[in-house]
Amino acid sequence: MQDIKPIRVFLKVVALSSFAAAARRLNMTPASVTRIVAKLEQDLGQQLLVRTTRQVALTSAGAMVAARFGPVVDSFDQVTEEITRAVRPDRGRLSINAPLSLGVRLLPTVIDRFRLAYPNILVDVTLTDRLVDVVQENCDLAIRVSGPPSDKSTIWRKICEVPRHAVASPALLERMQRPETPDDLNPDFCMSYTSSGKAEDWTFRKDGIKRTITAGRAITSNNGDFLYSLARLGNGITVLPDFIVNDGIAAGDVEPLLTDWVISPLWLTLFYPPYDVLPPLVATFTDFFEAHLSEATEFAFHASKTRPGS
Repeated sequence: MQDIKPIRVFLKVVALSSFAAAARRLNMTPASVTRIVAKLEQDLGQQLLVRTTRQVALTSAGAMVAARFGPVVDSFDQVTEEITRAVRPDRGRLSINAPLSLGVRLLPTVIDRFRLAYPNILVDVTLTDRLVDVVQENCDLAIRVSGPPSDKSTIWRKICEVPRHAVASPALLERMQRPETPDDLNPDFCMSYTSSGKAEDWTFRKDGIKRTITAGRAITSNNGDFLYSLARLGNGITVLPDFIVNDGIAAGDVEPLLTDWVISPLWLTLFYPPYDVLPPLVATFTDFFEAHLSEATEFAFHASKTRPGS
């Protein structure tokens, strides 16, 4: 590690074009940075940098060192991180993908508490409503609210069930008759949650009776908060998870419909790359996330203890 420190310091000076800026970024004194680079030049027998009062520039030898050693140091860091992630449950970088609505509402608290418990774990969170390929996207795990996984090759862990309800605004219910059964739902007033533009199917159950209706295509979206906002404004009826609509119901902005019918819940699931065994870092977050969800009563999730499946 110490053998490549001078190269790291040199590369940081090159990247920032400043000894002082490199010192700040490396949490070192400018004098230390200057001394380390000077010692590197002495060891190599070449001047690597031209220093003026205004800027720092590479010599031809310095440009060669930066070009050759930059990728080497990057590869070294990557291998070091991979080894650390493979053996340490409390140190390394964790890459997480999550849907936008759930991520904005839930993950800030989760990540805040997780970082307090594990300050040496760095976290990279990407929010997208697209179901990503965890292998192609190079993420450690993806959090999803969806139906039960259908891909037999996928490794997943069901964390809990996510109840949902049909909702509409009081203004819309003044313009139309309140539905008493699923058969009363007019598809023209039903907005679809979909990423493909196709109509969404809603399945209701009551006393052994099952009804499936197809929502309309007049308004479709792949984001629940967007559909909720449209429903609150009176644009239509939508079926959304309770963690999105509960506050609006409590405030009277929207009203639940068909409350004596049950809509099939979604699953909150963690998807993983095809690990033989969960890496310690990933297992650490998985256990923490599941424990947090079991206490997060404000999201009205239904706890479900399961093992990873496929």
